Amino acid sequence: MTERETPEIPRSIVLVGLMGAGKTCIGRELAGRYGLPFTDADDEIEAAAGCSIEDIFALYGEQEFRSGERRVIARLLDRPRQVLATGGGAFMDPDTRGAIRAKSISVWLRADLDLLLRRVGRRNDRPLLKADDPRRVLTRLIDERYPVYAEADLAVDTTDEKPRATAARVARAIEEFLAEERTAQLAI
Repeated sequence: MTERETPEIPRSIVLVGLMGAGKTCIGRELAGRYGLPFTDADDEIEAAAGCSIEDIFALYGEQEFRSGERRVIARLLDRPRQVLATGGGAFMDPDTRGAIRAKSISVWLRADLDLLLRRVGRRNDRPLLKADDPRRVLTRLIDERYPVYAEADLAVDTTDEKPRATAARVARAIEEFLAEERTAQLAI
């Protein structure tokens, strides 16, 4: 299917996964593919707070950050269709997860530990990675979060391939999911 033949997406696409999984890069590719706006929840949180996520963590702590994140994502989900990249911990919140489930197609971008380590090592602004060894932190987050991320509508493995190639695989998974959803609705 060419990009011109790409079907209309009936609701927002929300990308979930750990830091470094590619949510922003792949999200931008998907938005272009479907002619939808792209929103990065972390950027919106920073705009609402008037400071960086790193500063929010330092000044107010993770709990206050998560509270603001929950409010911002709820507001974003009320917008017209879009591709939304969430922060790594957003989907862990039951209220946020429920809102995402009700209003969007959720896609878990699943990545292995070594890929995540390579990608997050390129940046120095990840608050959760500053207090301890990144490998140890990411291993713990994988253990805690992957079972919850598995509740997403879809899971697509990310690799070192170009974002456009991963986005094409995500798009195929979304289109298959929507086709199955339409078939199930017709059967009712």
